[in-house]
Amino acid sequence: MRITLIDGSLGGAGGNTAAVIAPLLEALRARAAVETLHLAADARPLAALEPLLAASDGFVFATGTYWDSWGSPLQAFLERATGLEASPVWLGKPAAVVVTMHSVGGKAVLSRLQGVLSTLGLLLPPMSGLAYSYAGHLALERAAHADFWQRDDLAVVAHNLLEAARGGRDWRAWPVDGGDPHRRWL
Repeated sequence: MRITLIDGSLGGAGGNTAAVIAPLLEALRARAAVETLHLAADARPLAALEPLLAASDGFVFATGTYWDSWGSPLQAFLERATGLEASPVWLGKPAAVVVTMHSVGGKAVLSRLQGVLSTLGLLLPPMSGLAYSYAGHLALERAAHADFWQRDDLAVVAHNLLEAARGGRDWRAWPVDGGDPHRRWL
């Protein structure tokens, strides 16, 4: 099985997004061959990338959050890849998405990006999108809380992506706060 990571963050291989997704890559590499594209440093035209994309069984899209959107390297990539919409390069292949953010905005970026990927023709497995924040990271250093996305949740993202790529349905879930969602917390 071959998974391609498309890192559209500005920091590329040395940035915060790359650091956050390291456990995800480790989990994927245990069960699949993983190719990594750091778009900030990869100037190859889409035609040169198309064979790699076509040979992929699934994808991880990763990006930071910049002014309420994904990174400009990812935006440029998506604009160039528009001609591949609904083609065998994407159609029915599973995709996971990891978005990093300083404090806010990443969940909106995650949802919007998942919408774009679905329109391209990609399949979104359950619990395959995660928005990780620096603010949440700091909070988790003080106390664990099920409703903050955690780096440990990336194991679920990896499992569900690989499960979808192999055609299975043995989904996993990350921990959630099962208490009263209407309780007063302030």
